[in-house]
Amino acid sequence: MNDQASAANAVPVSRVTVGEATLLRTLVHLWPYIWPSDRRDLKQRVLAATVLLFLAKLATIAVPFTFKWATDALVGNGSAPVAPSSWLAWAMAAPVVMTLAYGGMRIVMAVLGQVRDGVFAKVAMHAVRRLAFMAFEHMHALSLRFHLERRTGGLTRVLQRGRDAIETIVRMVIVQLVPTFVELGLIVIVLLRAFDWRYALVVLATVAAFLAFTYAATEWRITIRRTMNESDSDANVKAIDSLLNYETVKYFGAEEREARRYDRSMARYEDASIKAYTSLALLNGGQAVLFTLGLAGAMVMCAYDVRAGKQTVGDFVMINAMMIQLYQPLNFMGMVYREIKQAIIDIENMFAILAVEPEIEDRPGAPPLNVTRGNIRFEDVTFSYDPDRQILDRISFDVPAGRTVAVVGPSGAGKSTISRLLFRFYDVTGGRILIDGQDIRDVTQKSLRAAIGMVPQDTVLFNDTIRYNIRYGRWEASDGEVEEAARLARIDGFIRLAPKGYETEVGERGLKLSGGEKQRVAIARTILKSPPILLLDEATSALDSHTEKEIQDALDRVSQNRTTLVIAHRLSTIVGADEIIVLDQGTIVERGTHHELLAAAGLYASMWNRQREAEEAREKLARVADDERAPNRNPPVMDEPLAEPAEVEPAQAAE
Repeated sequence: MNDQASAANAVPVSRVTVGEATLLRTLVHLWPYIWPSDRRDLKQRVLAATVLLFLAKLATIAVPFTFKWATDALVGNGSAPVAPSSWLAWAMAAPVVMTLAYGGMRIVMAVLGQVRDGVFAKVAMHAVRRLAFMAFEHMHALSLRFHLERRTGGLTRVLQRGRDAIETIVRMVIVQLVPTFVELGLIVIVLLRAFDWRYALVVLATVAAFLAFTYAATEWRITIRRTMNESDSDANVKAIDSLLNYETVKYFGAEEREARRYDRSMARYEDASIKAYTSLALLNGGQAVLFTLGLAGAMVMCAYDVRAGKQTVGDFVMINAMMIQLYQPLNFMGMVYREIKQAIIDIENMFAILAVEPEIEDRPGAPPLNVTRGNIRFEDVTFSYDPDRQILDRISFDVPAGRTVAVVGPSGAGKSTISRLLFRFYDVTGGRILIDGQDIRDVTQKSLRAAIGMVPQDTVLFNDTIRYNIRYGRWEASDGEVEEAARLARIDGFIRLAPKGYETEVGERGLKLSGGEKQRVAIARTILKSPPILLLDEATSALDSHTEKEIQDALDRVSQNRTTLVIAHRLSTIVGADEIIVLDQGTIVERGTHHELLAAAGLYASMWNRQREAEEAREKLARVADDERAPNRNPPVMDEPLAEPAEVEPAQAAE
């Protein structure tokens, strides 16, 4: 079973809420990904890592003993344990042999620890990958309303921090925290057996004081860390927002203003970061002082016992090595606690997003949409984004199969809302929308959207190649089908003139292409998808007249024999529609063909006349400007020549 399917079947992390984001509950929700039911190989890695953990810790405990025996052998105390054979007793009394044993145990300890980390790495990163996949998938499942209310830059930072936090928790708890407790337990046992209860008490008191101080200091640092994260997110959002609007910044000469705006956020981040580093220094200093006091106390007791003949010099060295060795995992415990607390802070926002239920969900057992003809019917549809403001009020109309119906009206009339409802980005608050008699709320969203081809007003392309963006319409399409779709959209010629052809990169949001080129890519994408229903949402409203005519011709070809719903701004593009619906303040005020609506002399006729007057005024101004430049002007230079200039015969040139 692949990882994506496994993620889908795992315990739903999305049920975690911010209030539940404690270490224990986080571990409970992470456990199915650390011990996945469908991955026997990963379970074996977990077991192998556990075995290696205990072997490494036994080797760790053996290191101070070999140090003690080497020391006693050097000073001639002869205090090595009684051995069952003479050769073992001799070996333990030989300084060189025990020194070599000391070095060997340290190598074994280090190698086993590193092998354990390597074995467990696949388990940890598999859990990170699956959870990151689930979070990314969940973000796509959330409603359009959610994404319109969020900033993309902030959302990606939440995803990044959440992913890093998951990795931190998995690795710190399994690879660091658990081994530390194992080692601490073994050290306490050794102290009780090799020394006495007083040494164990000193060590436990040191650990308790160390952890108490670490807890108090870390809790103090939490608010500082939270402020630092918020400042970092704010600076990141402002940077992304400004760079995405690069052209707008240039239009208004706002570079300095944007830089100051970004610097204000970075100043807050700087202040919070300084406090974070200062508090970290205080935390580390306090931990070092507490541990040193415990170390000194244990060594003072051992020094008295050596003077009294109860312990050997080797024991004095051993207690020092044991305590120094304890300091490493103990210091790790402080670091682990800080990192886990910080990771829980970072994961709170991710859990909050995962806890958001999608506004639009398929009903249980919903069947796929069965498109037989492609009839669309809006039946008494009512909708509002906000209860206080009605957008659509009981509108009803039909788009017969294979016909074209246009929806027009003033800004704010609710035109684009119709397209969002048809795509089921939102559900109607009253009435219903039917396709071939099926309520779109009763079928799967995937099948509904597969049946509809969309050419939006503002085409945003992926930062990839032209081929990639066209193939997005039908991912399994061959290169030949992609190029045929481009030819039908009248963009194949332009693509082949580019140095890299179909492998040309379009840039962020397709900014390397003109508006007309982007629209043609969108049309080619829709042609490749070949849907039975076509939705054109003001697809030519932002284009110049010449480009509009070319795009409109391409759209006319695409819409042939397809049920087409057009959301129109320029009325000249829908004069041939089978029916035109005129919306005003969310209600249908007029309907009919272009000629019928002009004859009615209502809102449509008024809009038509205003647009014609505006177009005639623009044409007149263009002619006047052209005439003024005529005597001395050079031939105009076009970004994209419409056609190659005709060749002139020599005889014609002579004439």
